[in-house]
Amino acid sequence: MLVGCAEPAPLPRVVSFAELPGWADDRLTEALPAFRASCAVLAGLPPDRPMGGEGATARTAGDFLPACAAAQSLAADDAPAARRFFESRFTALAVGEDVLTGYYEPELRGSPTRTGPYQTPLYARPPELVEADLGQFAADLRGRRTAGVVRDGRLQPFHDRAAITAGALEGRGLELAWVDDPVDAFFLQIQGSGRIRMTDGSVLRLGYAAQNGLSYYAIGRALVENGTLTRETVSMQSIRAWLAAAPPAEATALMNRNPSYVFFRPLAELPPEAGPLGALGAPLTPGRSIAVDRTRTPLGTPVWVTGAARRLTVAQDTGGAIRGPARADLFTGWGEAAGAEAGGMRDRAALFLLLPN
Repeated sequence: MLVGCAEPAPLPRVVSFAELPGWADDRLTEALPAFRASCAVLAGLPPDRPMGGEGATARTAGDFLPACAAAQSLAADDAPAARRFFESRFTALAVGEDVLTGYYEPELRGSPTRTGPYQTPLYARPPELVEADLGQFAADLRGRRTAGVVRDGRLQPFHDRAAITAGALEGRGLELAWVDDPVDAFFLQIQGSGRIRMTDGSVLRLGYAAQNGLSYYAIGRALVENGTLTRETVSMQSIRAWLAAAPPAEATALMNRNPSYVFFRPLAELPPEAGPLGALGAPLTPGRSIAVDRTRTPLGTPVWVTGAARRLTVAQDTGGAIRGPARADLFTGWGEAAGAEAGGMRDRAALFLLLPN
């Protein structure tokens, strides 16, 4: 009876690969391209560059290099070798269970100038926006960042979404493109990257450049709190449906409840077949790249995900709503099908970090 009432081991804790649910069934070779893409970025960083994590999970870029070197010789179709590689080069740590959501790279319709239906701007980063790594000032803020503008020698909050939507940045030449749907622009900021199909048929790839420093607020929460949606029915699709049906002023007011605002940069170097760049700087791989809380999980880390999906992924991105040791966002790809998959994804999942030995 005493054994049955024993407290579970504290997290994070080391587990064997045999304890990972579904580990034996995954095609681990499909995760190798994502891991190698991370390695290409890590190889260019100073070995002592912190990649994230805390305590037992903290790692630097140099910690990954031996495993990265070994990964280069693996054949793309050698499943047994891939399994031996991950099991010998990494130690699995259980970090808990939380919600797994999905995100994708949307495609919008845009114009290089403000004309006709193209009335919503996508902005480049304002030059006066200053980012600060708070961990450099206080140990308990390690991994936390903020942004703002310096006035009178002090870092002050930057414009919020409502002010920017009302025209706070107009006339400064910061517009990268104009799109025909403010709701599409809103969700593009949540996803962090996208493809803009321009009026001349060309495609403009945009990636995350900066954020205004204000906290992200999930507008679905407001629709649940006022009874419009329930926790069971709230999703990207149901929120978009409400915004599409609402009077424009009400839709704008709801979107402005989220003060966070994202700025973009052109990604001319990305070919059409490549995914967008994540926070690590590596192209994301559909179904194998995840966004994590980098204060808990080092970028570049392979992560075993269990739940509705059981697969090996790689931590290559971050997100404003991704907070906690076991919270993750799975990248599903680009286009309508990927958007449908991402929008309906909200599953309980356990995460296991594979940290380099």
